[in-house]
Amino acid sequence: MIETVIRATRESPRLGEGDVLVLRGGRLLLAYTEFYGGASDFSPARIVARVSENDGATWSESFVLQENVGKCNVMCATLLRLRTGEIAFFYGVKNSFEDLRFYVRKSEDEGETWSEPRLVTVDMGYFVMNNDRAVQLSSGRVLAPVSTYQDPETHSRWKSLVYYSDDDCETWRRGGEVRLTGDLASSRTGLQEPGIVELRDGTLMMYMRTALGYIYACYSDDEGETWSEPEPLDGLKAPTSPATIKRVPSTGDLLLVWNDKSDFDLSKLERHGVDIVDRAFQRRAPLSCAVSRDEGETWEKLGDIEPAGEATYCYPSITFKGGLAIITYYYKEGGSSATALSHLKVRVMDLAKLLSAQAAGGAEPFE
Repeated sequence: MIETVIRATRESPRLGEGDVLVLRGGRLLLAYTEFYGGASDFSPARIVARVSENDGATWSESFVLQENVGKCNVMCATLLRLRTGEIAFFYGVKNSFEDLRFYVRKSEDEGETWSEPRLVTVDMGYFVMNNDRAVQLSSGRVLAPVSTYQDPETHSRWKSLVYYSDDDCETWRRGGEVRLTGDLASSRTGLQEPGIVELRDGTLMMYMRTALGYIYACYSDDEGETWSEPEPLDGLKAPTSPATIKRVPSTGDLLLVWNDKSDFDLSKLERHGVDIVDRAFQRRAPLSCAVSRDEGETWEKLGDIEPAGEATYCYPSITFKGGLAIITYYYKEGGSSATALSHLKVRVMDLAKLLSAQAAGGAEPFE
């Protein structure tokens, strides 16, 4: 296992929301958000990149991939290899709490040059798309899953939806929304920060964070035009923190990285309405991984990537290269302290060892 920590500083106190893409020839391109002058979601930020020529053992110096063109920042990078061979680079431009929209630029020369940006979220509003989120389906359709708040006074009651392109990111349309039902209808949090994975039969599974104690999922059999009612995903307990799911190319299994909270009894936790506000439960630690060998019907925990200590971990990405799994995430020392620095951690793990690991109670981190 190779571990790299790209350390934040007082001048750049938050580095994260990363993604990795394998370039032709085998080099790795890492893109992530570099905040400067503050660490809030509205502080100035740009997207920077590094390159590794040795599978993540060492990285180049950083260089600017997307300068800040927003009134607040640009953030949340996704790197996607399209069926055309081009690289698509997605990012958000934030101007206010009423204006956050996502753009895409493409490269035909492995990131040496980039096209002019094209607007993905073609409606006006505040749309959130996490790092490592856009996907291209087997049909060729590209999906950008986003969430947006419905209550403009409190910026709450979030819903999830998709934008899609059928011409390799040249033009975009709005797809289907996920309906809030049951406890979600009265949740102030709602459904946030969606991700999508295509199942073997062509069905799409959208997974989302909630404040109800579980990762929720819904399904589409028409490439994102409509979605089923959301339900908890196989009892996977989680705080209001994003998860990431990717299909392992070599086995076809689904790999999940998330903040596992399976040890908690949800009936005993402090709530505000239906939403869980218990501080211990909402801590973003440990950072764990699980595998599903039956298309998300059931999940087997493999172990903890990071322990349930004082630090917190969130916003993971997953990239596969041969027998390697490359995982990036925020690493915040000092837990929830407002002055704690948020570093970017990159872990390169042996995929076969990862998938064959036994949970053993999930108490020990991977070596």
